[in-house]
Amino acid sequence: MALIFQASNLLVLPFWVLMIFVPRWEITRRIVMSPAIIVPIALLYSVLVVPNLLSILPQLANPTLPIIQTLLASDAGATTAWIHFLAFDLWVGRWVYLDAQERGIPVWLLSICLGGVFMAGPFGLLVYLVIRWGMQRRQR
Repeated sequence: MALIFQASNLLVLPFWVLMIFVPRWEITRRIVMSPAIIVPIALLYSVLVVPNLLSILPQLANPTLPIIQTLLASDAGATTAWIHFLAFDLWVGRWVYLDAQERGIPVWLLSICLGGVFMAGPFGLLVYLVIRWGMQRRQR
């Protein structure tokens, strides 16, 4: 599981590097425009989850804190959850990147927001939404 955990990070890292450090590069834009950037990490997640779906579905259908603690306490559970975070954070980062480009949000603000999404998903998204809201108010 440790190898899968490490490999999962490598599946998403190139996209984050492009979005954060060279957001205006045309190649970055072309790559990130494609929703296919999520496919490798989503496939890895699916390979881990689908074979176990019947056994974990009842637990996920009625989650309690002890059930989630038990699921996450194993190497497989923690790795699968991590890959889940990576996949959705990348999808949110992609949305932030594309939305900011469309709205003309300055690159330095975009990079800060993307760094936030990369390191602390929902917090980074919240920062972006506040910046987006503020920029909309200023344009009125």
